[in-house]
Amino acid sequence: MFASAGTMNPETEGESFADHRENILKSAQVLVKDIKDILTGTTSSKEQLIKAAENSVTNTTKLCEEVKTGAASLTSENQQAQVMLLNTMKDVSASLGDLIINSKKAHGKPVDHPAMLEMKTKAKNVVTNVTHILKTVKTVEDQNSRGTRAIESAIEAIGQEIESFNSSEEPKASSTPEDLMRANRAMTQATSKAVSASNSGKQEDIIAVANLGRKVISELLTTCKAAAFASENVEAKDEALQNGYELASQYQNLLNQVMVGVKHPSKESKEEVMNISRKIAQTVTKMAKLSEKLKGGDWVDPDDPMLIAENELLSAAQSIEKAAKRLATLRPKKEISGQATSDEDMTFDDLIIESAKSIANASSSLIKAASEAQKELVAQGKVQKKTLKGSEDGQWSEGLVSAAKMVASATHSLCEAANSLVQGEGEEEHLIAAAKQVSKSTAQLFLAFKVKADINSTAMEGLKTASNAIKKATDELVKAAQASIQEEPAAPVVKVDIFKERIEAEARVLKLEKELREAKKSGETNGPDTTEISWRYQEG
Repeated sequence: MFASAGTMNPETEGESFADHRENILKSAQVLVKDIKDILTGTTSSKEQLIKAAENSVTNTTKLCEEVKTGAASLTSENQQAQVMLLNTMKDVSASLGDLIINSKKAHGKPVDHPAMLEMKTKAKNVVTNVTHILKTVKTVEDQNSRGTRAIESAIEAIGQEIESFNSSEEPKASSTPEDLMRANRAMTQATSKAVSASNSGKQEDIIAVANLGRKVISELLTTCKAAAFASENVEAKDEALQNGYELASQYQNLLNQVMVGVKHPSKESKEEVMNISRKIAQTVTKMAKLSEKLKGGDWVDPDDPMLIAENELLSAAQSIEKAAKRLATLRPKKEISGQATSDEDMTFDDLIIESAKSIANASSSLIKAASEAQKELVAQGKVQKKTLKGSEDGQWSEGLVSAAKMVASATHSLCEAANSLVQGEGEEEHLIAAAKQVSKSTAQLFLAFKVKADINSTAMEGLKTASNAIKKATDELVKAAQASIQEEPAAPVVKVDIFKERIEAEARVLKLEKELREAKKSGETNGPDTTEISWRYQEG
């Protein structure tokens, strides 16, 4: 990680790789002996096998530390060389882990048993990887040959990845078709860099391609196998596995051709690199289509603006429902002998709470109806099922979400205003302004749908019903509040968002109108205190 970030440097100033080369070589040779002991242990006692495995792990850990300090001594100025060296150590560790697991399966089995044959293959991989470390250690400081060494190591690593990919072992992790699409896209970049490195012939570019290529192929094969095994589509699974194998093999061939071009530059070599890169591009395109196929028929694009709009509408509806439930706990409706209280028997506070609840419930129904109307438009073909951001339908869905959020925010402000009023902390003017804002935002949401929808459709009927219910409830709430406006001033309500600011402004205007009416009445004898009114207006 530190090497990739370009921050890996030696702890001691003036430290060189030569200071660590000998220790790395000695530790590598000890590890080769441990591998032989593991092979012997499979035909000996279980205790011998366990001891050999433990020794190999201990010596691998020691080798790993030696390689890390050696890589650090190369300094971050040789970042790609550091990554190359660490990659060879990573290969050794991974292959040794496979060997130990397979040695347990092979213990006590006949020589010709499949488990024994598999274990011998794993042992060969470890020895090959240790050999790569030895070669890399000898050439890592040679700027004229380390690029070739990196590609050789990458080709071998990809070969082992393909071998593991083709095995019958089930994937160790889970992946989605989206993960496969991302890994597939990375192939395009890795291929492009390989072509560029072939053209430049620079050792640093070649090392970078080798490091990147092996990483991309490893992620592709791991993701491909996991995504394929998770799919219920057997045909798509088999095709994906075949394409994964082809991509890895083609890229391995590409790196091999780049190496040939480095050793023996020629026009024919570069042309062959281009030919292989075109084949990779074709396979990448096939893999992208297969990724879609692996998703199945029920999959939907999470970035689809229409899906986002639908989720936002439902989220707004849930938000309003929560506000309505909060009102219900604030002041429950009184009941007489199990019967609901009539409007005539309700107190003003009860009437306010019930009216606000009614509006909140109607707003929730409105937004749910809007979501259904949106689905109906898609079914009718008036709105594309899949839209792009910036397209006409995409902009329409964004406008729809914006209108729904306005309804939700205004409804929340109304519930808070009702809450404050019955608690004796708010004013009727604030409640009136909030109710009017709900009515306005509702009308805007309804108009947003009329642009696309059939006015006589079922969904639009639902929208119209909910919209009319909100208009009726808000009108009644405004009338009730206006009829009971009292003279006592109330504490100001804290502003939260733009909708509350609008509501505050309308509330101040209503209050000023009330004060002016009172001033005119008292002006017949004393004259209005216009100075105080003006001061209050400027302060608001």
